[in-house]
Amino acid sequence: MVSSQVVTFDEMMSEVKKYIKKEENIDLITRAYLCAEKNHTGQYRKSGEPYIIHAIQVGYILSLLRTGPRTIAAGLLHDVVEDCDVTLEEITEMFGNEVASLVDSVTKIGNLKFKDEKEYLASNHRKIFIAMAKDVRVILIKLADRLHNMRTLQYMTPEKQKKIAAETLDVYAPIAHRLGISDIKNELEDLSFQYLNKEKYYEIARLVEKRKAERDEQVQRMIKEISDLLDDHHIQYRIFGRSKHLYSIYKKMKTKNKRFEEILDLLAIRIITDSDTACYEILGYIHAKYRPIPGRFKDYIAMPKMNMYQSLHSTIVADDGNIFEIQIRTESMDEVAEQGIAAHWRYKENMNGGREVNQSEIEEQLHWLKDFSVMSDDVNDDSMEYMNLLQKDIFEANVYCMTPKGKVIALPNGSTPIDFAYRVHTEVGHHTVGATINGVLLPLNTKLKTGDVVSIRTSKQSPGPSEDWIKIVKSAHARNKIRSFFQKQENERRNLDIKKGEEMLQDELKKRNLDVETYTDQKKVESIAGSLSFNSYQDLMFAIGVKQVSLPAVIDRLVKHKTSVPIDNEELQRMFNRQDRKRKVSSTGIRVAGIDSMKITLANCCSPVPGDDIVGYITKGAGVKVHRSDCPNVINEKKRLIAVEWDENLEQKTYEVKLIIHSSDRNYLLSDIVTVVSQCKAGLQHVDSTVDEDQISATTKMTVVVENAEHLHTLMANLRKINSVRTVERVIQ
Repeated sequence: MVSSQVVTFDEMMSEVKKYIKKEENIDLITRAYLCAEKNHTGQYRKSGEPYIIHAIQVGYILSLLRTGPRTIAAGLLHDVVEDCDVTLEEITEMFGNEVASLVDSVTKIGNLKFKDEKEYLASNHRKIFIAMAKDVRVILIKLADRLHNMRTLQYMTPEKQKKIAAETLDVYAPIAHRLGISDIKNELEDLSFQYLNKEKYYEIARLVEKRKAERDEQVQRMIKEISDLLDDHHIQYRIFGRSKHLYSIYKKMKTKNKRFEEILDLLAIRIITDSDTACYEILGYIHAKYRPIPGRFKDYIAMPKMNMYQSLHSTIVADDGNIFEIQIRTESMDEVAEQGIAAHWRYKENMNGGREVNQSEIEEQLHWLKDFSVMSDDVNDDSMEYMNLLQKDIFEANVYCMTPKGKVIALPNGSTPIDFAYRVHTEVGHHTVGATINGVLLPLNTKLKTGDVVSIRTSKQSPGPSEDWIKIVKSAHARNKIRSFFQKQENERRNLDIKKGEEMLQDELKKRNLDVETYTDQKKVESIAGSLSFNSYQDLMFAIGVKQVSLPAVIDRLVKHKTSVPIDNEELQRMFNRQDRKRKVSSTGIRVAGIDSMKITLANCCSPVPGDDIVGYITKGAGVKVHRSDCPNVINEKKRLIAVEWDENLEQKTYEVKLIIHSSDRNYLLSDIVTVVSQCKAGLQHVDSTVDEDQISATTKMTVVVENAEHLHTLMANLRKINSVRTVERVIQ
């Protein structure tokens, strides 16, 4: 398609004038060239050539693709904003909004701060691909720019050569392939291959050259036989041999683990005819004369590829034993096969509708094009993740399934009906309850194959995706949508618990006759959150709402003094009158207006630790049992409570606390939990983890040994940070 020979502006314009005739359009391109020439004056490329030569070559490649005048003008101007002292406002004023928008879309994102070059490149690619989803001309300009840069890569340092070649092979060649522009795709791949693996490149080149004369003779002989056959049936056709590109040979050798001699379609013939019917007729005559190899026939006319490619492919064995790949297509199919979307975008000066009509028609045929912008919503501002999504879900997609209405959906290998549903629409995925594949109801974890017709069954009553779908789906797009669904649910639950915590705090303040507005001030609450091992106001309110922290402890810190528990029973007040009795410190570290003979123990039901708000309960025959103030076993007691408190001079002791952890089940969960306990310097007396009935969630029960409430809160906060852990709670029996 494109010559690597350097052309002048006049030679470029000679090509332009073959299909652009209007004077105003010729003038637009000429003015764009003069602007680029003026602003690039004094700038030179690594080759030593004036920089304007690069702009001309980009414009020339675009003219060979038969793009419109505004696209060519933008191609000539594509570097002036980035490399010269020209603003987008000036481009808009001189050439209009359309040209300025195209120039802006292919201009690098500027001097923002990035962690490394990979993140910078990913951000640039993301900008280009999202712009491409709105206007495909953006990527045509970028491909023309990259093609000329690759042709002149020999002037770069070896390190730079490999870096640019790798980026081209990973990003630009795949997108050229997806757009069906095989001329540019093949050249980009071969040029990249040459710089990334010189030894293998020249080895295959030598093998191809060595067999060239022999191959050419075999191909010409086969062409003569097929020509005679078609002439006998009076069919219109063109026929010629087709050479295999070096990188595609290397890729087949590598992926199929075959030697050079084993690559079947090194001998290839293409037949171009005038109608779809003639394509099938020719195929019938060839199959009647030569033996086709089973499993090697593909009908891309009836079922085009995702890049609009159409052709019949068959591999046959000639009478002399040689194997040939035969491609049969019409003239229009051949044009699309070589230039893909560019052939569809061919500029026609008198066409009504302009850019919007073309873009709409292309989106109708290339259903995946919108995915470039849709996938951006999946990953927010993470450009690296965005490029990873494209790589897996679009560039590597090679399973092609259809909706019942014939819309083709491209998916990665191993994809399931759930992946299919999410590519149709997010809400379809969320409400999926079943799927039929080729008319048969099959499980949702069934692996799809190319050609499958998939119908998704949905239900408005469906509560949403199941968490085990994350383990089933193959595409990153579906996985992200499912995770987003559960994250949204988690956020909604958390917000409700935060609101509940605020209401509980307000109710408790009112009970204590404390000013609600003063003690619920967000800054005031945040000032005491750290002392309870919480990072923010929201974290603390959430903990109150789910009863992970003692509400009295929060209020005590807010008012900076502890509130005594009232003693309602007059008889108990007389027994333990603090004015008449001396305080005693028990072995538990509790101070109480006590009687030497009375036993004091910590309640096993709530396992209080130093720092917890506590209350004493007078038992019948078992002395004083010390509970946490919020323990449900004593919270409604009125008559048998007594004020107790932790001894300020308490010697360091350890206390057992029972915890329960709810999480998603995964490998190494228990190992991670035990590691966190160890890192927090807590003891582990007992641990038991079981998978719940849903086979997705897990419940872990454990007994830990801590020094005080602060130590416990730190441990619980760190346990909550473990991946897949949802809640960590103290057990009250």
